[in-house]
Amino acid sequence: MCLPRLRVACADDHRTSTGPSVITALAGGVGAARLLRGMVEVVEPAQITALVNVGDDTDLHGLHISPDLDTVMYTLADAINPETGWGLAGESWHVMEALGLIGGVTWFNLGDRDLATHFYRTQRLSEGAPLGTVTTELAERFGVGVRLVPVTDDRLRTRVLLAEGGEVGFQEYFVKLQHDVAVRQVRFDGAEHARPGPGVLDAITGASIVVVCPSNPVVSIDPLIAVPGVADALAARRDRTVAVSPIVAGAALKGPADRLLVEMGFESSVVGIARWYARFVSTLVVDQADAALATAVEAEGVRCVVAPTIMSDVTRSAALAQVVLDVFD
Repeated sequence: MCLPRLRVACADDHRTSTGPSVITALAGGVGAARLLRGMVEVVEPAQITALVNVGDDTDLHGLHISPDLDTVMYTLADAINPETGWGLAGESWHVMEALGLIGGVTWFNLGDRDLATHFYRTQRLSEGAPLGTVTTELAERFGVGVRLVPVTDDRLRTRVLLAEGGEVGFQEYFVKLQHDVAVRQVRFDGAEHARPGPGVLDAITGASIVVVCPSNPVVSIDPLIAVPGVADALAARRDRTVAVSPIVAGAALKGPADRLLVEMGFESSVVGIARWYARFVSTLVVDQADAALATAVEAEGVRCVVAPTIMSDVTRSAALAQVVLDVFD
C-alpha cells in the first residue's frame, strides 16, 4: 500500500479559518468534549455535527442519565466542572449528602444543578419524545451551537464482562469499581436491534471530513460502530476520516483506554490505535511524544500526522482542532 509522506504539524499551525463546510465528529467522554470545544474556536459551530455515544447511559434513581451527551454539552457551553471534567461548575451536593444519610445509593454522584438536566430528560422521554429530540432541546437551552446527536434513540448499553466472572454495566465498572478490575470482554447490549438516530448516517456520508475524537476506542467509539449501518457508512468515507489518538506515550491521559486495549488483545500504543481503527480511518494524529512510532503506524495502512495533542486549555484544543481539520488539505 502506498501511503502519503508523513506530515509533522505543530501548534504554530493554528489559525482562524472557515474549515470544511460539513464536519462530523464521533464523540464520547472528556477528550471528545475538549476537541469539540477547540473546534468551535476555528470553525462555526453550525458546521459541526457530533454523533455521541449513549452506551454508557444509565438509569438511576428513576432518572435517565446520559454522561457522554452531558459532558460534551456542558463543555461546549463553558459550564463544565473544570476540576472533575464532568458535571457542572459551581456545583453543590446537598441531595447526595441527604441521600447518603438515609442509606441511599450514592456511588454515582449527581450534583444538585446537574439533576435538573436529568429531571428534564427523563420527563420528556416519559412523554414520548425521542432521545435525539430531547438532546436538541437541552443543547439549545445551554446555548450550544454544535448539532449534538445521540448515535441511536434506541436502548443501547455497554456491558463489561469481568475477568473474575460476572457482568456489570459500564457505570458500575467505571465509577463504582473505579475501572480497577480486569476485563475479559465488552459487549453492547441492544446494538443488534438499534437503529441509527435520525440524520446519523447522512451526517457521515455527507461530511467533508469525519473526525474520530480522542475517546476510548473500546467503550466510547465502538458503541457507535456497533449500531447497524454506522460501520459501513464510515468505511465508505474512510478516505475522509481522521482520528486523534487517545493514547500518548503508551498511556491514556484519562480513564482505562490503555488497559482495555491490552485486555482486548491490542497493544497500548498509537500503533494499537491505528490497528483498531484501520478499517474505517485513513489518517491518525498522534502526539509528538510518539513521533518515533510514525513508521509503525503507517505500516498498519494509516497515514500518520504528528502534532501536540494534549489539550490542557482551549488554546491548545483549538490548535489541535486546526491540525485535524487541515489533514486533507
